Amino acid sequence: MHDDRALVEARLERALRERVRPAVHARAVPLGVSVWHAPGEPVPFAHAAGQDYAPAAVGDAWGPPWGTSWFRLTGRVPAEWAGKTVEAVVDLGFDAGLPGFQCEGLGHTADGEPVKGLHPRNAWLPVAAEALGGEEVLFLVEAAANPLIGMIGGPTPLGDKATAGTAPLYRLARADLAVFDREVWELVQDLEVLDGLMRTLGEHEPRRHEILRAAERALDALDLQDVSGTATAVRDRLGAVLAAPAHAAAHRISAVGHAHIDSAWLWPQRETVRKVARTAANVTHLMTDDPGLRFAMSQAQQLAWIKEHHPPVYERVKRQVAAGRFIPTGGMWVESDTNMPGGEALARQFTHGKRFFAEEFGIDTRDVWLPDSFGYSAALPQIIKLSGSRWFLTQKISWNQTNRFPHHTFWWEGIDGSRVFTHFPPIDTYNSELSGAELARAARNYAEKGRGTRSLAPFGHGDGGGGPTREMLARARRTRDLEGSPKVRVESPGEFFAAAEAEYPDPPVWAGELYLELHRGTYTSQARTKQGNRRSEHLLREAELWCASAAVAGLADYPYDDLDRIWKRVLLHQFHDILPGSSIAWVHREAEEAYAEITAELDDLVAAAQRALAGEGDRAVVFNGSPYPRRGVPAFGAAAGPAEPGSGIRTARDDGTFVLDNGLLRAEIDMDGLIASLVDLTAGRQMLPPGTRGNLLQLHPDLPNMWDAWDVDGFYRNTVTDLTAAEEVAAEGPDAVRVVRAFGASRIRQTLRLRPGSRRLDVEADVDWRETEKILKAAFPIDVHTDRSTSEIQYGHVHRPSHVNTSWDAARFEICAHRWVHVGEPGYGVAVVNDSTYGHDVTRHARPGGGTSSTVRLSLLRAPRFPDPRTDQGRHVLRYAVAPGASIADAVREGYDMNLPLREVAGDRDVPPLVAVEGSGVVAEAVKLADDRSGDLVVRLYECLGGRAEATLTSAVPVAEVIETDLLERPLPEGRRPAPAEIRLRLRPFEIVTLRLRRGPAGEG
Repeated sequence: MHDDRALVEARLERALRERVRPAVHARAVPLGVSVWHAPGEPVPFAHAAGQDYAPAAVGDAWGPPWGTSWFRLTGRVPAEWAGKTVEAVVDLGFDAGLPGFQCEGLGHTADGEPVKGLHPRNAWLPVAAEALGGEEVLFLVEAAANPLIGMIGGPTPLGDKATAGTAPLYRLARADLAVFDREVWELVQDLEVLDGLMRTLGEHEPRRHEILRAAERALDALDLQDVSGTATAVRDRLGAVLAAPAHAAAHRISAVGHAHIDSAWLWPQRETVRKVARTAANVTHLMTDDPGLRFAMSQAQQLAWIKEHHPPVYERVKRQVAAGRFIPTGGMWVESDTNMPGGEALARQFTHGKRFFAEEFGIDTRDVWLPDSFGYSAALPQIIKLSGSRWFLTQKISWNQTNRFPHHTFWWEGIDGSRVFTHFPPIDTYNSELSGAELARAARNYAEKGRGTRSLAPFGHGDGGGGPTREMLARARRTRDLEGSPKVRVESPGEFFAAAEAEYPDPPVWAGELYLELHRGTYTSQARTKQGNRRSEHLLREAELWCASAAVAGLADYPYDDLDRIWKRVLLHQFHDILPGSSIAWVHREAEEAYAEITAELDDLVAAAQRALAGEGDRAVVFNGSPYPRRGVPAFGAAAGPAEPGSGIRTARDDGTFVLDNGLLRAEIDMDGLIASLVDLTAGRQMLPPGTRGNLLQLHPDLPNMWDAWDVDGFYRNTVTDLTAAEEVAAEGPDAVRVVRAFGASRIRQTLRLRPGSRRLDVEADVDWRETEKILKAAFPIDVHTDRSTSEIQYGHVHRPSHVNTSWDAARFEICAHRWVHVGEPGYGVAVVNDSTYGHDVTRHARPGGGTSSTVRLSLLRAPRFPDPRTDQGRHVLRYAVAPGASIADAVREGYDMNLPLREVAGDRDVPPLVAVEGSGVVAEAVKLADDRSGDLVVRLYECLGGRAEATLTSAVPVAEVIETDLLERPLPEGRRPAPAEIRLRLRPFEIVTLRLRRGPAGEG
């Protein structure tokens, strides 16, 4: 037989494109159109409905970037359409691709009831399932002129309303009443599913040719001038190939409806508020037509937005939740980044998210849903388990640049040994359309063949929202049992995980972090956002501690509502495109404003509590929010007039160099303002390897191949400029040296300070950053022989190789750390500490005279131009330090010290610590009052050194009962016990323990 496959396939493609798809809404009459252009930000329906609408027509331009126009669409169903399904077809000027990344609409009835959303793959509104003929039609469509920024590109002014301009972006392309021809639509689904399946099958497979010939016979029956009249006959010729059952061993796919909606990214938060409403309206409407749909929605924040801004849509959501179709999932406030949020913040993502789902819907979520975050902290498994969850899903590691991850279903083990059952959908997307190519990829990729049989496929338009469509559900129905295809069943995430865990109880184990070999620049981009996050986390810690102390003492009310609201605002900004710095300028401008407001509000809460605790008087009362005593002030306490340490010594030499010496460390600053020597006087040891200098600023070109704000590609290291020229090296006060440098269009003023009694040399960098497509690093060569570094993460630390033995090791050329990075050899180590920097790199070098040394570098600033063309431009103040002779315990202490400065308040009394912890390696991370407003005291502790530890906890107030709880402060099994005077604890390595102390009357406990 002659090979005419290409001819038949091309025939099918054209017939679908030019004849069959257009025939779905072929019978149409125009709607009347009028418009009101909102002059500023979006307005509620009631406001828009009362405005004066001007006549408009198809072809009219509308929509300056980020503007809103309301279209009033009116018409009458023709009498001859009686008995037909009638829809309004509305094309706002869509680009056929990228739904959610361009203009969108939300249709409303005349009385303001939201109907459903409009986007290029879902451009219709329901009028009548069975028209009577003559019905009046009126819709008001809120149309959002969101600019099509794209996901990859050069600098664009469209990312901020202030720079985007006012020229209209769109033209209204269609506004019709039309008959929905169900039989033609079903024919489209038949042909698309078979065409997609056929193209995934090998040319040697008979099934491919069987489908091809069936399609050919079907096309022969199609009258191109009467598609509607011949659709049934065409479908009859496809019936046999659609009825052929799947192979018994076919891969099984649990299709879960989803719309991964970025809480901000290429649009601001205010637009996400509308996106989630459009999507929820779409989904709940689709559920009325197809009750078999199961839709999973993560991010409690987004549901809270629907509740606040679109109550009618929220009521529809609640009804579908109760029916088991709309499934709150994930258990987090937002789909956060998990590399940079602190331990307590990551815990609060779950407490606030899970509590919202429980209070609003009566649901205790069991799965954690993070399909798009940029790598996953090794602390997460324990946090997941302590939140009461048991399953974890992501697909992002499939984006690895270098190494293919070996598993799709596995146990993920965290730093403490906790394990969670984890699944990576082999379909490699969270926005599946259930196309033939996607389903075939899932079956082909699945790494657990022979042991497991099933995977999960999230389907629906996402990122910018939209969700599942009726076309996707039609594909799911046709592929439920279809020869050559995986078996697709629409299910909930819980149904999938329960079945997957039951059939595969002993999957492989992956221990440690899930490092994404991509998007490493997100540890550094948008430094102000990262600094705002770090400072807000520590201020919240202080606010809870001091407000709890004041409340327990009867001096002030505990600000439950304020802290709840502020926490949620901080958690929102930890979303995985905000905190990582990968959003448009508008998002990061608003984040900076938000953090300034959060800082001011928390400073006021802290100050008010401390004033109440300190009493009246004019003595300096020093408050210590660190879990370690400092300067004579106990941890979590305050002391009136503690002794000041003695003075350090700064010596200026005739050759223009300086020496800083406090009796513990001796630093020599040369004429270039670099650290020429740093000696640990206690150990008698030089920190710097021979021939090196410390605090060396290094500038690299930084233009990654694809994702500007997201990526640092390894070749950036090929070119470097050492910034050694100094404009000024001069004394600064009694214990510091000032160094000023200029480079490119930028300037930096550094202050190197050795405080009395300190075992670290502090650096403050005041940078006026005006570079583009550059990365600035600060390098500290360290004379220790090691092949690994240790980095702080949430509730502990991780060790990472600093060698490049394998491709996995080499791919970790940029790493994330919280407050410190440590390198050491047996008996000696050095810590590099920071107050707001997350990106680092650690390398090994041959040492003159033998052995090796290491270099730790902090990634201070980047300057990508997309999606924000002015990323990080302007002034930054960054603080970091180097601590010679530091152990891991010292690194932990110094990290807290730098991030929790002492505070002075005028008063007259000491403040005893509300709680005290005795025991090496055990740290109290949070001290607060219980969220249920019972007045119980909650203390969260963790083991910080990676070993077993014993500790005692004492409280300044009587305690009647000690209850060990989960993160949501719910009692754990066998977690209750009477309170002794001292609470004795035994913790395993990196274990997190939450204790709820029920207060008793004086003398009790």
